[in-house]
Amino acid sequence: DEIWGFISMKQKTANRFGMAGMAGDVWTWIALDADTKLVPSFAVGARDQVMADTFIEDLASRLSHRVQLSSDGLGAYASAVERAFGTDADYGQIVKTFSSSMLEEQRRYSPPQVVGISRNVISGNPDSDLISTSHVEKQNHTLRMHCRRLSRLTNAFSKKIENFRAAIALHYAYYNLVKMHGAIRCTPAMAAGVESSPWTVGELVQRVNR
Repeated sequence: DEIWGFISMKQKTANRFGMAGMAGDVWTWIALDADTKLVPSFAVGARDQVMADTFIEDLASRLSHRVQLSSDGLGAYASAVERAFGTDADYGQIVKTFSSSMLEEQRRYSPPQVVGISRNVISGNPDSDLISTSHVEKQNHTLRMHCRRLSRLTNAFSKKIENFRAAIALHYAYYNLVKMHGAIRCTPAMAAGVESSPWTVGELVQRVNR
């Protein structure tokens, strides 16, 4: 899934001041394992085909066995998955239809009403009952709560893309290696067999500073 943020100013303002490319919209792409809650891959950049290809190729390089993938209906995903996985993944999309009757202010600050959902098999043989983005959408909420640069109506936005990328990387290092997840009663890295014990914040800081 992808979650929206911005650097220095929102895209409309950046375009008005001729600062497109230096400021404006930025998207965080997130892959989540529904069982272990591990985030094996994330990326920060535009919401386009190039970024989708980069993100999915990185995800594919970090997996050692066949998986079932789910995404929303963003068109860039289908070709990115085909390019990175070929026939080595079972892939389905969940497409939600939202109500258009809500006022603009309601759409901006609260989720629109879902009026329809379809699950589509794109490649391989995915279990249709497991085509879902609910887990990663919950992770989007966790990211917004933990990283103030992504909070709604924040005044703590990044002024530089480098700072934004560093904040996202630090969040996911903490999330994967330090934070105990209530549903699995350990860290995601432990659940995935990557680590045998949780890291402390001190250990994380020491390794980041190496």
